[in-house]
Amino acid sequence: MLDITRFFIAQAWAQAETAPVTPPGGSGTSIFMNFIPLLLIFAVFYVLLIRPQQKKIEQHNVMLKTLRRGDRVITGGGIVGTVNKLEGDDYLIVEIADNIRVKVLRSTITSLSAKTEPAAVNDDAADKKN
Repeated sequence: MLDITRFFIAQAWAQAETAPVTPPGGSGTSIFMNFIPLLLIFAVFYVLLIRPQQKKIEQHNVMLKTLRRGDRVITGGGIVGTVNKLEGDDYLIVEIADNIRVKVLRSTITSLSAKTEPAAVNDDAADKKN
């Protein structure tokens, strides 16, 4: 057993003698060069993950702000209906079937399936009033 220990110690000393010697000033590379890979990884994450998600959230917020009466919407629970009335900034009345209306939070609307045009002034109704 004593011979095996001497063998391993001798190999360790031999490896230590052939190891490259570093200069006394450090490793020879600047600290900035060590951070370049980390900066590149962050840049790739920003371009591929963070920025597209920010754009998607921004588009969703714009869609929620521009909802109006008559738009067909889909809620987070999968309910498809038509916006019947806007109640303030937070709630919508959505008609999901004939004469069946539910009050939903505006933030639960996940997508817009059909956008309607603004209602035009009916000229026949204006003529009947005069």
